[in-house]
Amino acid sequence: MKRILIADDHEAVRSGLRAVIEQRADWEVVAEVNDGGKAVAAAIESRPHVAIVDFSMPRMTGVEVARRIRDYPLQTEVLIFTVHNSGLLAQQAFEAGARAFLVKSDANKLLLAAVESLLLHRPFCNRSCSTELDRGPAGDGKRHDDLTAREQLVVKLVAEGYSNKGISAILNLRVKTTEAHRAAAMRKLEVNSTAGLVRYAVRAGLVEA
Repeated sequence: MKRILIADDHEAVRSGLRAVIEQRADWEVVAEVNDGGKAVAAAIESRPHVAIVDFSMPRMTGVEVARRIRDYPLQTEVLIFTVHNSGLLAQQAFEAGARAFLVKSDANKLLLAAVESLLLHRPFCNRSCSTELDRGPAGDGKRHDDLTAREQLVVKLVAEGYSNKGISAILNLRVKTTEAHRAAAMRKLEVNSTAGLVRYAVRAGLVEA
């Protein structure tokens, strides 16, 4: 049996993924978790062949999960799952050690193909993702990979309207830590206002306009 781990903070998404995975008699979901920290712990414990990991989760981003799994002596292949068809996010995912990137709207059509590819230790990126990667970073001309994964997620949440306190609650951080990440992102992107962060997030594909 091929072991699959699912990590997403929405129960409905996890149920949908499980339903697709269970179409294959020789695949089984060995763990379902709702945050990034649990995803790493579950991967270490259950040693799945493939981990399907949401990009945006509490405690740890999908990119950070991929990096942690890569750092352990595991044979787990990681698929980053996201609502955003962004070459910038895909680039960070692959640099962190993920081998597949899939937009949630494509899951019904492409999830099985993506997992099959990973089981053969082959990377997977659908055509639209490949196009976005070829385009490179969008927006201000600042390099997106100058931001750490945590800073990127903070910028995304700022653009979605969350306060520093709200972001801290989502990411399980101290407010001062969130403020430091936000300030670092503003410095790297050379913006001096929330509006500047929002404009960058839209142009970079972190949020929808």
